[in-house]
Amino acid sequence: MAAARTPYLLGHAEIADLFGVARQTSQKWRVDGTLAKPDVVASGNPYWLLDTVLRLDGHAGRQATAQRLDQYRSSIRRGCRIEDPAALPTIVGIKEVAQLLGVDQQTVSRWRNRKQLVEADLVLSRSPLWLLDTIEADALERDRAIAPNELERLRSGEQAPQKPRGRKPATHRPAKKVVPPARSFTASERDEAISFVSQMLSEGHSVIIRPTR
Repeated sequence: MAAARTPYLLGHAEIADLFGVARQTSQKWRVDGTLAKPDVVASGNPYWLLDTVLRLDGHAGRQATAQRLDQYRSSIRRGCRIEDPAALPTIVGIKEVAQLLGVDQQTVSRWRNRKQLVEADLVLSRSPLWLLDTIEADALERDRAIAPNELERLRSGEQAPQKPRGRKPATHRPAKKVVPPARSFTASERDEAISFVSQMLSEGHSVIIRPTR
């Protein structure tokens, strides 16, 4: 059986290398809408088809040189070009592999480090990715059970939510209560003192009583 072809996909690190910019610049392009919606989300991380990324080439000073493009293509084993996202095979990361095999993500990472899991089809932005078919075949060979509901979910194209990026949205904090100034009362002002203390306690303040002569 011939080895499956791997689609040309890029994460933020690969996009930055392709255009010769900082990774933060690629992330900014995504935030401001310059970069299209991700074609793939695996383990909460976004990835784009090469054709999607190349739409930025030649605009606003962005340039993917032939040399950088060749370097990228040569870095992908058995790489193939896919233009339509609908034609993409199912891509999974460590999170999806763990759910599929009914283990935690640390177990998947440990298997990978010990060569007890098939080699990743892609490593993008330092994250390993596999074709779903690759993981299925490896599980069958190693006699590992696959969760049928997870397999169906992944085959249906359901994607996990993306990891939040950037600053957390500001949350409303209640205004701090203003502490009233200290007051002194004489023996003749007993009623006023009682009223003041009762009011402070009802408003959630603490009251310190310090007798003086």
